[in-house]
Amino acid sequence: MKFDELVKSTGVAGRQIRYLISEGFVPPPTGGRTYATYGDMHVRAINRYDRLRSLGFPPAAIRLLLDAKEGIPVPIIPGLTLVIAPELIGSEDNANAIAAKVAEKIGELLSKEAPRVATR
Repeated sequence: MKFDELVKSTGVAGRQIRYLISEGFVPPPTGGRTYATYGDMHVRAINRYDRLRSLGFPPAAIRLLLDAKEGIPVPIIPGLTLVIAPELIGSEDNANAIAAKVAEKIGELLSKEAPRVATR
């Protein structure tokens, strides 16, 4: 898609998108300056940045979070921290399905019952 289409599809001002690209929050377009094209990875990067900003993170903190190799730690309750891969934030993946899997795993880990071991 062209730049104008990127602006329209994300709802983010062109000036802001240029800033995000210049600061490295969004990858540069493919095709060079004359034939610049943008795709889903650009939309996801813009959405991820916007989501982190809406959660109150300043740009410097967002840069540190996105550079984290192991993921972004998110405290849930004392003693429980969820680590999320940066590319999942703002991704439109099925949050309900992911939450259900997380809840199931936490239930298994916190249960007093011993896990069932497969026998032959």
